[in-house]
Amino acid sequence: MEIVTRTSELHAWVAAAARSGQRIGLVPTMGNLHAGHHSLIDIARARSDVVVASVFVNPTQFGPNEDFTRYPRTPDADMAGLSAHGCDLLFMPAVDVLYPNGSDHAVRVSVPALDNILEGAIRPGHFDGVATVVAKLFNLVRPDLAVFGQKDYQQLLVIRRLAQDMGYPIEIVGAPIVRESNGLAMSSRNQYLTADERKAAGTIHATLQWIGQQLATKSMSIAAVEREASLRLEAAGFVPDYTVVRRAEDLRVAEPGTTSALVALTAARVGSTRLIDNLLLDL
Repeated sequence: MEIVTRTSELHAWVAAAARSGQRIGLVPTMGNLHAGHHSLIDIARARSDVVVASVFVNPTQFGPNEDFTRYPRTPDADMAGLSAHGCDLLFMPAVDVLYPNGSDHAVRVSVPALDNILEGAIRPGHFDGVATVVAKLFNLVRPDLAVFGQKDYQQLLVIRRLAQDMGYPIEIVGAPIVRESNGLAMSSRNQYLTADERKAAGTIHATLQWIGQQLATKSMSIAAVEREASLRLEAAGFVPDYTVVRRAEDLRVAEPGTTSALVALTAARVGSTRLIDNLLLDL
């Protein structure tokens, strides 16, 4: 695996791959990688000739109450994991490489309607930062496909809308959530859980499954299911930010009797850790 830190080096590498007719897959990450991230590399590896991964802690997606400097950085472990899973090129730029005029003065990309609800309402400006850095990476790498995890479901929709509206000829691949044995979605944040919190965190996935069961049997309305699901999380020691059922295609409120595909989403805190999860509902 080759490692580059400058855009000129990245340009030269991907240009050579493109000239030789190779299909380029991209996996953007913020590092501190785990098995969930490695599954994205595996998917890109299976569907591309060469795989480019980025490790970049993006300052523009951190809110005023989120500490950019404390985000865990594990470059040696990240490099070893990416190499083991067949990554061909790792792009590890410094902040001033992607934001030459400073991140506070950078041109921003926004995705209206999706950027200010749910996660966007709780973390204002977060999805502007995500869309901005992903647009930069798309422009630099010009991949044929890019793989993103479904655990960040709203982010996945933001990126799909970004690619569609900006005319990027890139296939956006949503990768299935990788879970621990108790159903907890793998996340870099899981390392902050105590043993008891990690055990209790299986309640999140179980609650999402319960939502699907209730809606499949039509025993409760969507609003009633959302309320009861939040109570279930609270009873397990969580403080939910939201527990909702939305239209899977655009996260709009699902009207009673809707025939659209649905997704259940939740964000909840246990101790000092905030966890997110979702489940596409097959009704």
